[in-house]
Amino acid sequence: MKNLPEQYAHPYPFASKFKKSVVYFSMEFAIDQSLKTYSGGLGFLAGSHMRSAYELKQNLIGIGMLWKYGYYDQTRNADNSMAVQFREKMYSFIKDTGIRFQLTIQNRPVWVAAYFLPPKTFGSVPMFFLTTDTEGNDSWARSLSYHLYDVDSSIKVAQCMILGLGGMKLLDELNYQPDIYHFNEAHAVSGVFHLYKKLGKVADIKKQVVFTTHTPEEAGNDKHDINLLASMNFFNDIPLTEIRKITGIKDNIFNHSLVALRFSKKANAVSKLHGDVSRTMWSGHSGVAPITHVTNAQNSLYWVDEELEKARKKSDLKKIATRKKELKATLFKTVADQSGKLFDPNVLTIVWARRFAAYKRPDLLTRDRERFERIMRNTRYPIQFIWAGKPYPFDGGAITIFNQLYYLSHLFPNMAVLTGYELALSKTLKDGSDVWLNTPIVTREASGTSGMTAAMNASLNFSTFDGWICEFANDQNSFVVPVAPSYPEWERDNTDISNLLDILEYKILPMYYDNQAEWQKMALQSMNDVNAFFDSDRMATEYYEKVY
Repeated sequence: MKNLPEQYAHPYPFASKFKKSVVYFSMEFAIDQSLKTYSGGLGFLAGSHMRSAYELKQNLIGIGMLWKYGYYDQTRNADNSMAVQFREKMYSFIKDTGIRFQLTIQNRPVWVAAYFLPPKTFGSVPMFFLTTDTEGNDSWARSLSYHLYDVDSSIKVAQCMILGLGGMKLLDELNYQPDIYHFNEAHAVSGVFHLYKKLGKVADIKKQVVFTTHTPEEAGNDKHDINLLASMNFFNDIPLTEIRKITGIKDNIFNHSLVALRFSKKANAVSKLHGDVSRTMWSGHSGVAPITHVTNAQNSLYWVDEELEKARKKSDLKKIATRKKELKATLFKTVADQSGKLFDPNVLTIVWARRFAAYKRPDLLTRDRERFERIMRNTRYPIQFIWAGKPYPFDGGAITIFNQLYYLSHLFPNMAVLTGYELALSKTLKDGSDVWLNTPIVTREASGTSGMTAAMNASLNFSTFDGWICEFANDQNSFVVPVAPSYPEWERDNTDISNLLDILEYKILPMYYDNQAEWQKMALQSMNDVNAFFDSDRMATEYYEKVY
């Protein structure tokens, strides 16, 4: 059947250039603050895509997972160190479809239930969410859909099976056969083994599958022992000898991304630089799909402050400056509530906020302690710093960095480290920051998108030259750090620290305080440039034009 059952149908006629039917599989979606089905950038990106697809009247639906405990709630212990809390999430706005089916996982039958998010609830395309937390399952089976990115590797494999094989089974239950299956990352790759049983030929699968890779390092791609996967029924009862033949896997290492690339007609990286990195990374492997790039973007309708946007369209610099101070005052209520510190809307405010991961180097500027302290205590050019972001809940190293930054903030009334970095806080930080700091090791950030939504709200990017920044930044709209030599690592980091602090001390602070006209001109330029290309309407359109 080419159309969805009526109760799940799109609430609009399809735009003529977007009539091809697509199902978008993703482990996480950030659709709304109230729906905790995401951890970070991958979810923010997928959520923006679903919103833009709705606004553009595209024939696309989303399939994801309904995580009982979400990713986690970030709180603090009694001593203010970061605490990880898993709390059951309840939603009255997601509808039980009544659709239930079974998958075999580890030789056990597991019930999967499907829930539906109506398009008009949050302005997204029709969305289906799968869960095993349903009647008929024992506690082990129920636990498979408890934690996004479970720490137990066999449970994580089972989660990938629910998304991939389960998502395909859901489409059978709906009697819906789309033109294109789009895997956002390789989590749903088990779905190709459902299609293989149906279609019988890899060539026929390749006509319908496309794959988006977000991982710029070979080591970052999920790999598992092929025998473990076979024992879990990842391959949908297809004999291992046949699996080896159709996937081209000769040893015992099953690389999920490599198999996704071999079963796709087309693949894409998520920025121009990431495209170059990906093509080089996979060039030694046979049978992979051609890799283009569709640079990530975010949904401006969701992220932009309306008053700032009106002022941008009129090039009203005075209004932008006034509104920015109001938005800073709003952000600073959260700062005061969480940290007991009163920040000043007249003071330059820098924010570092994204997922806490080692390659993003959240603490980079603080490593030159003497110089960092000098800048923080400068009364002529005062500064305020805010950090926020969620480490993976079992990444002890990243949690330690988060805690060290928090304890460092005790020394400064103008430094705060916030908890609870989800859509709502992310929006407030972007609205209220003057400068959005981004410090990844170059080529390690496939795209990064937080700086886009900051720029949409008159915050200037201050970044190493990586990901989307390479396609956006120039000296009229951002502050970009020269690329440091990659090795040795200590020299790369020291060079980046020195360059970042030089730009901050000798360029950013003097411009903000001594040349506000220049600052406002730069902020407007940044807003115009980001709106020209980095709205997800462009991205969702490019997927149809370049990938589907």
